[in-house]
Amino acid sequence: MLVQQILASKGDLKVVTVAPGTTVQEVAGILSARRIGAVVVSADGKHALGIVSERDIVRELGKRGGACLTDPVESLMTTKIVSCTRIEGTDAVLGRMTDGRFRHMPVIEDGAMVGLISIGDVVKARLMELAAEKEALEGMIKGF
Repeated sequence: MLVQQILASKGDLKVVTVAPGTTVQEVAGILSARRIGAVVVSADGKHALGIVSERDIVRELGKRGGACLTDPVESLMTTKIVSCTRIEGTDAVLGRMTDGRFRHMPVIEDGAMVGLISIGDVVKARLMELAAEKEALEGMIKGF
């Protein structure tokens, strides 16, 4: 399965972004309100400067306590963004997410974000693929 198929199944392709200078507390509020695990930091909503996940916030809270909540999001965002394109397969994307130990990946083409996928999206797609393969094999065995 390709990333473009995952994006199509998600429906809403709008990537939730925050502007540089947004406080960590504001980002935590957005993550909580929208029930999502990460936001992309972007000045224009199209070009990713960094990504911040709930894990990043919890890690910083564990180190510094509540004092980090007033810091700008740039202080803890990941700037070395690993991305993919719509034409990549789920196996390659899942491998990079697993190797890098991260759960969210922007889909970027021609320098602009066209979506954001999570490891949950990729695992769900892979499970659907496996179920279809199983069904096809059972059909072949049973003679359908």
